[in-house]
Amino acid sequence: MSALTPPTDMPTPTTDKITQAAMETIYLCKFRVSMDGEWLCLRELDDISLTPDPEPTHEDPNYLMANERMNLMNMAKLSIKGLIESALNLGRTLDSDYAPLQQFFVVMEHCLKHGLKAKKTFLGQNKSFWGPLELVEKLVPEAAEITASVKDLPGLKTPVGRGRAWLRLALMQKKLSEYMKALINKKELLSEFYEPNALMMEEEGAIIAGLLVGLNVIDANFCMKGEDLDSQVGVIDFSMYLKDGNSSKGSEGDGQITAILDQKNYVEELNSATVNNLQAKVDALEKSNTKLTEELAVANNRIITLQEEMERVKEESSYILESNRKGPKQDRTSEGQALSEARKHLKEETQLRLDVEKELELQISMRQEMELAMKMLEKDVCEKQDALVSLRQQLDDLRALKHELAFKLQSSDLGVKQKSELNSRLEEKTNQMAATIKQLEQSEKDLVKQAKTLNSAANKLIPKHH
Repeated sequence: MSALTPPTDMPTPTTDKITQAAMETIYLCKFRVSMDGEWLCLRELDDISLTPDPEPTHEDPNYLMANERMNLMNMAKLSIKGLIESALNLGRTLDSDYAPLQQFFVVMEHCLKHGLKAKKTFLGQNKSFWGPLELVEKLVPEAAEITASVKDLPGLKTPVGRGRAWLRLALMQKKLSEYMKALINKKELLSEFYEPNALMMEEEGAIIAGLLVGLNVIDANFCMKGEDLDSQVGVIDFSMYLKDGNSSKGSEGDGQITAILDQKNYVEELNSATVNNLQAKVDALEKSNTKLTEELAVANNRIITLQEEMERVKEESSYILESNRKGPKQDRTSEGQALSEARKHLKEETQLRLDVEKELELQISMRQEMELAMKMLEKDVCEKQDALVSLRQQLDDLRALKHELAFKLQSSDLGVKQKSELNSRLEEKTNQMAATIKQLEQSEKDLVKQAKTLNSAANKLIPKHH
């Protein structure tokens, strides 16, 4: 066994048994792990031979790309099949927390990233599958709504997050297969974003697009306003697709498969720890390199200054020695004193220069801080001016509203006065009509009395005639 293999008490499996066990599990032997973080799969286990005559290692890039395409297609098949089966068994609408659905999006993201060309920006090289997805709205007009919705989402700041949101909205619309087919059929447009041997440019991309048709039976609902799609890490969880083997083969076959899976997990953990350690070392070395560069620049400046001072002192010393040789011997004592005074004066000047340089650095730092403070103050003043303009606008609106309300109030007061006068007139007319009605009632009563009197008189006259 290899040194990377964890210790185990299981018996050493034979080649035929290992081959049979491997045929019942997922084909993972060609997956690899790259250091740039865009491909996360497994290396081939060197200590396991699945065939009697192992094939030689291929370093051809075309062979590696073909191998990656085949592995991604197999993973897509497993992911789509598992998602459909689990969703039908679940019998409800799927959300973003459903694990098989999350793994499906991770696999799709790896498929879309395969063979992407790196585009150079001012921040460095950038690989994003959002560019190809933006082309779909030109090919299928129905996709324009999805693209506009993705661009309007406030929480998305990176092209990767927009691409992930686009995939989720397309699945909700049940048009993901249609969009992928339309995109794959336009190889001349995809060639701008993908390498010639990328998955989207080869037959495997068309196969995956055909498999996506089965997802139209799934109902999904996502709420992406509060979901952080920019910083998610797309890692394929192979444990969801691993099979335990046929139980009829007995405990010996199960133990052999368990040993193989233990070896795979151990290699995964070892690779992950190695990558993390290397990344930490790289970060520490970058910080140390930056610090050493700064210290080296300061030391070089100091060395140049000291060399200039040394040259100047040598010139002065040579001049004084030459004058001592040419002058009388009795003047050497006075010139020696002058030399010592000159050296003392040179030290004082050097110290004064260092102090002035420190003061200058301090003034420069203070000036930079003042400039920063001035910029912040200017920004604050601009914000306050904008707020003042908006407040003035609100004040003008309030004044106009006040004038309008005052005019309406005056109009309403005038209307109230007119209505009160009209009411008083109506009350007077009502009183007059009431008095007239009383008079009419009184006259009616008088007429009734007169009629009764006349009737009684007529009744008295009638018998007399008879």
